[in-house]
Amino acid sequence: MLGTQLQRARSGEITPAMERVAERENRDPEYVREKVAAGEAVIPNNHEHDSLDPMIIGKDFSTKVNANIGNSEPESDIETEREKLHTAVEYGADTVMDLSTGGDIPELRAGQIEHSPVPLGTVPIYEALKQAGSPEDLTADLLLDVIESQAAQGTDYQTIHAGVLKEYLPLTDGRITGIVSRGGSILAEWMESHGEQNPLYTHFEEICAILAEYDVTISLGDGLRPGSLADANDDAQLAELETLGDLTERAHEHGVQVMVEGPGHVPLDEIGEQVEYQQEVCDGAPFYLLGPLVTDVAPGYDHITSAIGATEAARHGAAMLCYVTPKEHLGLPDAEDVRDGLAAYRIAAHAGDVAAGKPGARDWDDALSQARYNFDWREQFNLALDPDRAKEYHDQTLPEDNYKEARYCSMCGAEFCSMRIDQDAREGEEMAGLDADVDLADSPAADVNLPPTGKHDTSGLPTVPEALCDHAEGEGLPGDD
Repeated sequence: MLGTQLQRARSGEITPAMERVAERENRDPEYVREKVAAGEAVIPNNHEHDSLDPMIIGKDFSTKVNANIGNSEPESDIETEREKLHTAVEYGADTVMDLSTGGDIPELRAGQIEHSPVPLGTVPIYEALKQAGSPEDLTADLLLDVIESQAAQGTDYQTIHAGVLKEYLPLTDGRITGIVSRGGSILAEWMESHGEQNPLYTHFEEICAILAEYDVTISLGDGLRPGSLADANDDAQLAELETLGDLTERAHEHGVQVMVEGPGHVPLDEIGEQVEYQQEVCDGAPFYLLGPLVTDVAPGYDHITSAIGATEAARHGAAMLCYVTPKEHLGLPDAEDVRDGLAAYRIAAHAGDVAAGKPGARDWDDALSQARYNFDWREQFNLALDPDRAKEYHDQTLPEDNYKEARYCSMCGAEFCSMRIDQDAREGEEMAGLDADVDLADSPAADVNLPPTGKHDTSGLPTVPEALCDHAEGEGLPGDD
């Protein structure tokens, strides 16, 4: 038996996955091993996910972004979901979660795992509910069977809502939005119907044994998270968090890697405190947040309201941000929504890393600023987070090639362009010249803080889709042995 990344790190071994992570993060492999051994970072790396390019999640590394994809009963098919997967990877998703609730879920998931170079996460209770037909018909045996079957397929992490306890349910009675987690609401209905404790809690040791066998990282779900600003940091949320701290310790005792999920709606001034409190309660385990949204008034723009909160969370040590798309609260996102959500969250993660002083994080900003000042339009497009979008917007008003050499854009025109005026003044010796020179080749930044987005070793994929061809990296190490 190979053992988990946590078990191997604790034994002193630097695994191939740790070596690859060190390369991608520009860190020493021993530093990676120490953080994994301490439970402060995870490398989601199921033994059965052969196409995986290993990555790491932890506050001492670059902030990562997850993209939720998946179908619903009335919408989406396998081809559409594959397109969303590759769109997510192309535009910078470090992991994806398949939250499908319709169709042949195992068949869809098997294809997504085979075609994904990034870790793939799931929420097993969704498939279990589809099999059972109703929350009250769920059984512990069914939940364990689904968890094991998904692990055997190659899922790299699973959200398990084991912290939603029966005695916490009355704490939600005074809320505006009740229980907004799908997993939390399903379990609440089961507990109310049966008058018994959460089976994911009572069978937690068995769950850990399954996950340890395949090295599936457990993502401890926040089933009582707030769904509105009014409900943030209430007794229900904090009671569950205390339980998640206990479960973190228990999972670590089984050698299971752990990250902890966090709330989706938090006032801006409370986010830093929320992140720091989680780190204290959960012994430094990586914190994985949905958003959080900092206002509830902007349906259709919640990729923006949540990216504001995500930036603040990243600045204070959140390890991974779960993106929100413009369709949040409104409908199932399509590929274009995935693109927009990822742009917002790559900005949030990068800005958080710059603010937190992560090694080399600002070098990308400096390189693009230099290209902008030099009116090097082609380099500016190449360095942009979304090069196609940047070029598209520029070319809407100045499409001809000669404008790629122009010392202005359509915002100010030639006469009023401040950078052109500044350059002319410096060339005329009225002001001192500028001697800044940024070379990204020498940057100590992690891969995700350098262009282009979505760089992965794709050699383990059965075929490399056109969308990922420009992002492929060499031969590499697709997965661990």
